[in-house]
Amino acid sequence: MCGILGVVAKTPVNQLLYDGLLLLQHRGQDAAGIVTSEHKMFHMHKGPGMVRDVFRTRNMRSLSGGTGIAHCRYPTAGSAFNAAEAQPFYVNSPFGIVLGHNGNLTNSGALKQEMFRQDLRHINTNSDSEVLLNVLAHELELASKGQKLDPETIFTAVANVHRRCRGAYAVVALIAGYGLLAFRDPFGIRPLVFGRNHADGGP
Repeated sequence: MCGILGVVAKTPVNQLLYDGLLLLQHRGQDAAGIVTSEHKMFHMHKGPGMVRDVFRTRNMRSLSGGTGIAHCRYPTAGSAFNAAEAQPFYVNSPFGIVLGHNGNLTNSGALKQEMFRQDLRHINTNSDSEVLLNVLAHELELASKGQKLDPETIFTAVANVHRRCRGAYAVVALIAGYGLLAFRDPFGIRPLVFGRNHADGGP
């Protein structure tokens, strides 16, 4: 069980993400993290502990940008005491992707071996979230064939993630220069809600 959140706005999202994590704190108390996107650059801060303890004013000031994701962790895979397993996770190839994940992959061990032997990707932790991130990154690389991304390419990659990954999962991810991606497992077991705020006069 973890809490995940993604926001796209016309104004800075760091405070919205922080406030959202406070409301999701009941879903995970072991670690918290926020990543914001500004143009093609990611700004990240994460660490072990409660949301109020992880983020200070200086951290919040560094999280600029109008798009972002956030995560609070309750470890169901990996170690509760390993700060390296705090999310979101980042991988730079292809495109640059950060990902926050709620759920469990039931075939993460087999996928980890498959990623190393076939996809030539190294998984650095025992977290199934890092496995899921690398599966998504690899499928995006295959679907894009070295070209720029478009919605059809991204949806093809996500469909292939569903084909390879078993279990219950909900994901929020940022792709550098493209934006926010969110998806659930094919059975929709883990909670994920899409909404709009019209209070600022937006569409």
